[in-house]
Amino acid sequence: MGDYMRDLCYDAIDDRYETGITDEIKERLEFELDVIHKMGYDGYFLIVKDFIDAARAEAIPVGPGRGSAAGSIVSYLLDITRLDPLKYGLLFERFLDVERVGMPDIDIDICSAGRSRVIEYVVEKYGRNSVSQIVTFGTLGAKSVIKDVARVMEVPAAEANKITKMMPSTPKLSLQKALDESPEFYNHMNSNELNKTILKYCFVLEGLIRQTGIHAAGVVIGPGDLSDYAPLSVNKQKGGDSVVVVQYEGKWLDDLKMLKMDFLGLKTLTIIDRAVKLVKESQNIEIDIDNIHLDDKPAYDLLSKGKTDGIFQFESGGMKKYLSELKPNVFEDLIAMVALYRPGPMQFIQTFINRKHGVEPVEYDHPLTEETLRETYGVTVYQEQVMLISKRMAGFSSAEAGTLRKAIGKKKLDLMAKMEVKFKDGAVANGVSKEIADKIWSDWQEFANYAFNKSHAACYAYIAYQTAFLKANYPVEFMAALLSLEENPSKIPYFISECKNMNIEVVPPMLNESNTDFMVHGNKIEFGLRAIKNVGAAAIRSIIDERDKGGKFQNLFEFASRVELMSVNKTILESLICAGAMDNLDGNRAQKYNSIENALEYASAVQTEKKRGQITFFEAFQEDDTENDYLPELPEIKEWLANEFWEKEKEVLGFSFSPNPLKQHEKMLDLLTNVTTEKAEYEPEKIPSFIYIAGIVAEVIRKRDRRGNAFAIVIMEDLYGKFEVLLFRDDFDQYIAMMEEGAQLYVTGKKSTYSNGTENVIRIIPTMIMNFSNMKNKLSGEVYIRIKEKDATAALAKEIKLITQANPGKFGFHITVETDKFKALTLIARRYKIFPDAALLNLLEGKLLISPKVVYGY
Repeated sequence: MGDYMRDLCYDAIDDRYETGITDEIKERLEFELDVIHKMGYDGYFLIVKDFIDAARAEAIPVGPGRGSAAGSIVSYLLDITRLDPLKYGLLFERFLDVERVGMPDIDIDICSAGRSRVIEYVVEKYGRNSVSQIVTFGTLGAKSVIKDVARVMEVPAAEANKITKMMPSTPKLSLQKALDESPEFYNHMNSNELNKTILKYCFVLEGLIRQTGIHAAGVVIGPGDLSDYAPLSVNKQKGGDSVVVVQYEGKWLDDLKMLKMDFLGLKTLTIIDRAVKLVKESQNIEIDIDNIHLDDKPAYDLLSKGKTDGIFQFESGGMKKYLSELKPNVFEDLIAMVALYRPGPMQFIQTFINRKHGVEPVEYDHPLTEETLRETYGVTVYQEQVMLISKRMAGFSSAEAGTLRKAIGKKKLDLMAKMEVKFKDGAVANGVSKEIADKIWSDWQEFANYAFNKSHAACYAYIAYQTAFLKANYPVEFMAALLSLEENPSKIPYFISECKNMNIEVVPPMLNESNTDFMVHGNKIEFGLRAIKNVGAAAIRSIIDERDKGGKFQNLFEFASRVELMSVNKTILESLICAGAMDNLDGNRAQKYNSIENALEYASAVQTEKKRGQITFFEAFQEDDTENDYLPELPEIKEWLANEFWEKEKEVLGFSFSPNPLKQHEKMLDLLTNVTTEKAEYEPEKIPSFIYIAGIVAEVIRKRDRRGNAFAIVIMEDLYGKFEVLLFRDDFDQYIAMMEEGAQLYVTGKKSTYSNGTENVIRIIPTMIMNFSNMKNKLSGEVYIRIKEKDATAALAKEIKLITQANPGKFGFHITVETDKFKALTLIARRYKIFPDAALLNLLEGKLLISPKVVYGY
């Protein structure tokens, strides 16, 4: 096997390296092959190569590498990884050394959609009895145990959900911690005997194993029948068939020296693959995504502007902020950011940025460190840099450098003490002063807290670059792929909003036009049916198959009679209607929604008769009349109001294509607000320090600070986008009860200075929050209006009087009439105080010389 692998590697050199074989390549390759062979891992590498080759032969995307395996030139030449370790200074010793006990660990990222096919290939290749996935054990957590016990005690699901929403959203939450941190949860669970009983049972059951599952990545391959080596069981895959799993968890399999591999499903690879295919379909352009140049200016421009929604590894607000400051223009910058943006090394990001742009001088402790640290501007970022410096400065061997890395990374004090003496003695012997050697060693001890694997960072930076390349150059196709593969319904509206920011129109779902996934049509994205809540794959398949076979649908009753009722039930019809997907069928939404049960009864009768082989009474007359002439009629019902459209679409889509309910108050809000999210988007520097704004509550994110105090981030929407209201301490206690999704609120407060990399997002620390119904009673001020003389008639005066009497408020009313005889005549309504609502503003529309203005307080 060793000779076969050596031949494969040497045969691949000319394909991988334009220079052909060089002394550097040969030396590195022979070193690695020797270590691999001595450790008996030739077969392991060939097994990995085999199934990766098989995956690529089936057009299943495989990642460029993951973890330290990318530091191996053998992996690179065998096409297991796709980043040149020599070019990027990736070290084999970080991956494998002769002192390692246990199997090597080549983790593989595979397209999520194709992962099961790769596993099936391995099963067929090595025998079904010798290959198995690995069990996982799911325990009853604090929230899940509440829901399970409540269900057994016949508490409605809505009530159980209400209880769990009171619990803090913190990692590794326990019941006791939830009770300690949330007075609301504590008081509710002690408010009655039923809740006390639920809590008592939950304490007993918390932490027990609830169910077994299948490990997300792990696959074990045995030397023979696995039942001879480990206990097995049968488990059900989510949405799939039953599979055999080993009943030992991964850590026990390592102790048993079983061959375990991780086949990690990475959704980003699926998104990339989908986007590339969409580009081919829409523009007939072939993209070799694994061989794109790493100097694409649009990609770096996009990253430098922080427009990284949907970009692998670079989506967080903090990362956007740092990318905007860094303005990366070389691939090495991206590798460094993947490594640095973590809790430990994050403290060095600003130094890294400042040195790149010359704000701080680039300094090296010694000339022998310069070559190694040049790409990171003198900042030590990677474990591999420590290993290289130890070799160049202190004459360490590759094995010794690997031992040093492990000693530092795992804080093995005894080993570090030995390595310290060896490093300092070697450095001094090489002409380095003792003071500099001491400083470097001291820095490395600090470095142990944040050392990162460059091989892994480089591979993931490459995937990030691929996504940035696609978003920058093929934005419509990339966003369509992103939307199609997003499994979290709450993120669909987020990416729809990003499409809007990119001037990409997303067309609402239409039963007669839409497909399963989001599709590209020119510069538009057609909404995919799978993104509608409750509409599953079986229902979509039935709808599209019948549409292709029998043509477009005309009517709700005709639609129901044609599709498979086992797949398309009442809930699905409700979701389709609420989403607007049935707007191109006869009738308005209210009529169709109220006819669902009748439609299902009609369809059931029609399909039952057809299964019996009988024709209906109406079918007998089809030569003269169409069947639609005899369909039941829709009831005479008024269409839903605007806010019903909006709320129902939000419920099933997560956002709404219909006009925002605030639209009916637009003129009033123009008077009573001093900023919108539109201004924040395009003119963030003009956001006032004190804000008057109105919006609808979209989401409430409850959290706790380090001291355990409850606070909330309330996501609200005005007519143009989203803004945030921050509720801390007394504000939380005072206003949290008002923050129900869909609530229309008027907010005044101070602009928050916190940006998190998104300066164009309005964040408010409130001084007053009120419902629209309270605005008349709480807001006061003066309204100034200027109208034309010809419009100042007795009839207008009468109408204004009636409206002011019907809409009392706390605003003084000043009317200035411009005349030919006098410059202006000002009238003040002393008897009436008004509120400037839509009725008054609509009355004056077309009669004004200038828009009314308001001076107000509260």
